[in-house]
Parts: sequence; C-alpha cells; structure tokens
Amino acid sequence: MNLFNAIGIGLKEIWAHKFRSLLTMLGIILGVSSLVSMSALVKGMENGMREGLIAIGGLEKVRIEQEDIPAAQMHLADQAVGITVQDVYALQASAPLIKMVTPEMRIQRATFTRGGSTMNVWNFIGTLPNAIEMNQHVVEHGRMFNDIDNENVHSVCVIGTTVRDELFGSPEKIGREIIPIGEQITVNGQPLTIIGMFQHYESEQDRKYRLVQQQQGHSQEQGGVTRSRGFGGGRGGRGGSGVFRWKNSTVYIPLNTMWLKFKAVTGTNAVPDARLSVLNVKVTDIDKLEPALQQARNVMMYTHKGIEDFEFQTQENWGEDINSRIRNARMSGGIIAAMSLLVGGIGIMNIMLASITERIRELGIRKALGATSVNVFVQIVVESVVIAVLGGVMGLAASYGLVQVLTLVSPTENTPVITVEAMSVAFLFSAAVGVLAGLIPAFKAAQLDPIQALRYE
Repeated sequence: MNLFNAIGIGLKEIWAHKFRSLLTMLGIILGVSSLVSMSALVKGMENGMREGLIAIGGLEKVRIEQEDIPAAQMHLADQAVGITVQDVYALQASAPLIKMVTPEMRIQRATFTRGGSTMNVWNFIGTLPNAIEMNQHVVEHGRMFNDIDNENVHSVCVIGTTVRDELFGSPEKIGREIIPIGEQITVNGQPLTIIGMFQHYESEQDRKYRLVQQQQGHSQEQGGVTRSRGFGGGRGGRGGSGVFRWKNSTVYIPLNTMWLKFKAVTGTNAVPDARLSVLNVKVTDIDKLEPALQQARNVMMYTHKGIEDFEFQTQENWGEDINSRIRNARMSGGIIAAMSLLVGGIGIMNIMLASITERIRELGIRKALGATSVNVFVQIVVESVVIAVLGGVMGLAASYGLVQVLTLVSPTENTPVITVEAMSVAFLFSAAVGVLAGLIPAFKAAQLDPIQALRYE
C-alpha cells in the first residue's frame, strides 16, 4: 500500500463517520485556534509596547536627572549647583560617544488660557530645537523654533493636538480641523504665539481604526458638506496609549524663554533658577551604552566638581520589561494551547482504537492477502495524521474568526496580529500530535494475528 492509498482510506473512514470524526477533530481545532490566537494577542501586545518605546526615543535615549547628594558628600551640599546648561556644553565638547544632548526646563501644571478656555498642561517644556529629534516629534503645521528664537528669547511655542483641542476646539466638535498657527495664548500670565503644531500621535492600529471609522462615517452621511471627522470616535479615542497621550499634550518653548520669563519667579533675589529639570542624551550606538554612560559621568563629575548629585535613567528596564512580558505571555499561551492539543491527541487515539476494534476482520483479510505488519502500521498512522491535519486546517480557519472577536475587545494599540510563523507552528504541532496519537493504535493493529482476526465476530 502506498502513501496515497493510505490517505484515501483515511479520508473514506472520516467521511463514513462524519459526526464522530468532527467531534474527534474538535480538540485539535480548539488547540490550533487557541495557539494562533494567543500568538496573535502576544504579537499585538509586543507591537504596541515597542511602538511606545520607539515613540519616546528608543533604547539609545538616556535621561540624566538630579539626585540627592550621597551621604559621604553632604559637607559639600552648598557647592552643588545641580544640572545646568554648562553640563550641556561640556557633554557636547568632551563626550564623543554622546551624539545628541537636549536640556529640558519644565513647569508642572502650567495654566494655559485662550478666551474662555483653560487647561493645565503637564508637559510645558523649555528646550532646544533638537528636542523634536530626541523625542521623535514631527511638526505637521508651521515650524519648530530655531536657535535665533532661543537667543532672542522669543515668546513662541509649538503645541500638541490635545492642547489645540482644549483651547480652540477639536475637529469632532467644530466639524473641521483648526490650525492655530499665529494665534496667541496665555501661559501663567505670559503671552505666547503659536508658531507650530505637532502631528497627532497615535498607534498604528489606532490610525487604521480611525481611517475605517472615517470611511464608514462618510458612507453614512446623506447630503451635507463633506468634512473630516477628525481623529476621534474610535475605541482608543484621541488619547491612544499613555505614550501618545503624553506626546499630544506637549508644549515646547525656547529654553531661554522658559529660563528668563517663567523661571524668574522660582529663583532667588529675582535671579531665574538656572537648573535644568532633565538632561536627555542619545548615545551613538546602543552596543556602546556602558562606555558612553561612563564617559558622560566623567564629564559631569568634572563640571560638578566631584559632587555626584545626578543619576542616569536608561530605557533598558523598559526594553527588558517588554521582553519579560512577551516571554511570559508566550509561555502561558503555549501551555494552554499544548493542553488543548494534548486533549485532541487523546481523542484521536481513542477514536483510532475504537476504529481498529470495528475493523478487525477487515485488517485480518488484508494481512491474509499479503499486507505486512508495516503496511498496517503505516495505514493506521496515516489515518490518524489525516484526522489531525484536517483538524489543524479547520483550526487555522477558526483562528481568523476568533482573532476578529478578540480584536473587538482588545485595546487598539494591542490589536492581535496573526503571523505566518504562529500558523506554521500550530499546523506542524497538530500533525505531530496526529503521529503520536496514532502510534499505539497502529502498533496494536500491526500485531493482530490474521487467523484470530478473521474469526473475530
């Protein structure tokens, strides 16, 4: 008996007992669909987390923050000046492994007003023009302020879309997108002119969902003026994940403007506070992170006169946390799917044993006509594999429907993504289960004595 004949016999057996075969394959169907669906969930979660990591600068970005003076240096506390612009110049001149340095002066919960609209902004930041590259910002309308704006202490700002929505109105409410370039707003009593607005930040899945919602909205409109429905209306709304909400709520102004016009009230004797809130640096190569940090530390220890009143905050913990979560999620999903496939394998083994009992006379006739034990063994194993493979194919089809259901209840930035690798692993796993489940029944069938089999009633 060749392989094709064995497959044909297996298909005939399945067709002869359709309902029983379907129930047998159900375990494989559930196992394969759960494995593919769990993998899709994990892949969606990984995409969302890595997208957020990239959106804030990636692993190459390192934050230098002010830290309490060590106990051994407390006698030097009056000499500590904190992180200042002098550190920026020193790092730019003496740290070749640092390719970019971006200082930040912040005011927490600054009050923004325009007309009768008011909002508190957490991310009101005075910085240098290279902040858009450091923090992966894109100016969609207008321009970013430049070095001339910084040197001349111009009262200009670049805002995020959330600030625009709160002070000028969102596209969903107004019916059109407002671009407030040239408009003036007031921040803590100081006037600022808007010269630029960042693009609206959202995850890739949020963007796709928004486009679908826009298309559906336009197709349902009867008459009226065609208009943009903005970015809202989706499950994630305009906010998206935390990283994108943070970026959409950002307001940048020139560093000197922040220092001289806003920090003066926090200084002493009418002298503005010159300390930076954060100093962001980006290393030339992530593989050289350790020597780059050591180089930066050496430079700053020199500018701080040996006082270590600063610390480095890397994104490594975020990257490791992503890897840890993905690894744990894959392990949990793999265990669940493996248990389902194991149950399916037990079902196949049970039905094959029952099938052998029903076909003892048939098998005895075949052996009496010259079929060897190897022929019978191969035939039973092939029949078992055919059941498992058909169940695997049906499981792959079912996984698409299951993923669609999961998509409806998942956050848009973590939308499940089916991968070819997961489908391949699930299918091969189902075939392997079929082989293993058929070994014991096949061995039992191969050991049948033809004379006793022919006498079996």
